[in-house]
Formats: sequence, structure tokens, C-alpha cells
Amino acid sequence: MTQNRRDPAAEDQKPAGARKPAEPESDTAQAPLARQAIDADLVAAYLRRHPDFLAERAELLDVLTAPTRPALAGAGRGVVDLQQAMVERLRQENDELRRSHEDLLLTLRGNQNVQSRIQQAALALLRARSFEHLIETVATDLTAMLDLDIVTICVEPSADAPSPVRTRGVLRVPQGTVTALLGPGKTIRLEAEMPGDATLFGPAAGLVQSQALVRLAVSSATPPTLLALGSRHPGHFEPSQGTELLSFLAQVLESQLRAWLDLPE
Repeated sequence: MTQNRRDPAAEDQKPAGARKPAEPESDTAQAPLARQAIDADLVAAYLRRHPDFLAERAELLDVLTAPTRPALAGAGRGVVDLQQAMVERLRQENDELRRSHEDLLLTLRGNQNVQSRIQQAALALLRARSFEHLIETVATDLTAMLDLDIVTICVEPSADAPSPVRTRGVLRVPQGTVTALLGPGKTIRLEAEMPGDATLFGPAAGLVQSQALVRLAVSSATPPTLLALGSRHPGHFEPSQGTELLSFLAQVLESQLRAWLDLPE
């Protein structure tokens, strides 16, 4: 037997410019296309086995490109119009956004209304012409300006203090009442639903269903004092409400009480 051997001379005699036969493409070059096809087929098969996939993951509609309506023609009676689903999703999102916007506007208007009322109340306190006028302003004007039913100043006098002359809007409360109601170190307490306490609101306690209690730091020379605000409307005061405006009003009242009583800070 003879073996086939390559003839170097024959190789050299090939016409100039002749190309070598094309080598088959490597498996590596074809892998991405094959992988894409396999992946697409797997995805399609998975969706067929799980027809509720998009219904349970509606957020995917935000990143999917829906087929055009002509492309859906003749696709079958069970074909879902993804464009319609996306439009419906956008409509729901717009409705939620509009509701959130309306709620925000209502909150802003409510805050502006409260701020305006507090400013008017503070100016009324600053315009008081005497101590008696200041107390009358608290008991009468602040009630109307803040849309409340009763506002009082509750004083916790010492045991040996003489009995004061009764003044409308000022009540004596037992020792320890302020700390018991507010807790040590706290200055404001808001109650959404709290029946009025006659100790704090006197004869008007039966009207009160919601209250705000504010500690008054009038002076180092005065006993513990409390500003009590009551409303007949449950939820008028809420624990989640901001307290900055009430704190501001309390500071104005403290300053005026010190000034008219000639007390140190």
C-alpha cells in the first residue's frame, strides 16, 4: 500500500490569488445566536405554562414593548391587547397621582389655615392692655380664633398658697397634675378622642371630645402651669400633628404673663 503524501510542488503550483476553502464557523461564534434562540424559546414556553405571569407582575408592563394592533390581527381569540393593559395601568397611576395631589393640597390648605389662626391668636395676646385683659383674651378670643370650645389656664399652686380670686379661664388643679398628664420633661400632649376632665375645663368639660395640653414655663418663681385647649370634635387634635405652632403660641403667652406679673424668667 502507498500512503497519500502532500506534494509541496503541487502546493506551490496553485494559481495566484486562489483562496483556501472556508473553514466551518466555530461553535463559539454560533453560541450567542443559539443561546438567544434557546432563551427566547424557554421564555415563551414558561409563559405558556404560566398564563397569569404578567397579571401577577404588572410592573413589567412599564418595560415591555407591546405589539402593534395590526400585528395582533388573526393572532387568535385568546390574544390580550397589551397596549390596552398598559393604557389601563397608566390611567390607574394617573388616578392615584391625582388623589395624592388633592390630598397634599388639602393638607397644605389646612396647615395654612391653622398657621393663620395661630398668628391671629398670638397678635391678640400681644395686644392685651392688662393682665385681666390677657386672661380674658385667652378664655374668650382664643376660643373663637382657634375654632375651639374651651381654653383654660390651669395652675398648680403650692399647698400653703392663699385661695385666689376666681377668674374666668384660670383653674386651680391639684399638685402633680401637670406632670401626671404630660409626663416628666414633655411639654405637649395631643389627644384625638378624650372626654373632657372637669379639673381642666370646669363646667365646659362635657363638651370636650379632643384636647391639647401645653406646659407653660412662665417663670422659675411660678408653680407648674398648663394651657388646656378643648374641642367638641373628635380628631380635632391628633398625636401625629406637628406641635411647632402650639409651642409658638405658648411661648407668646408665657412672655406676656411674665411681663404683666413682673416675673423673672
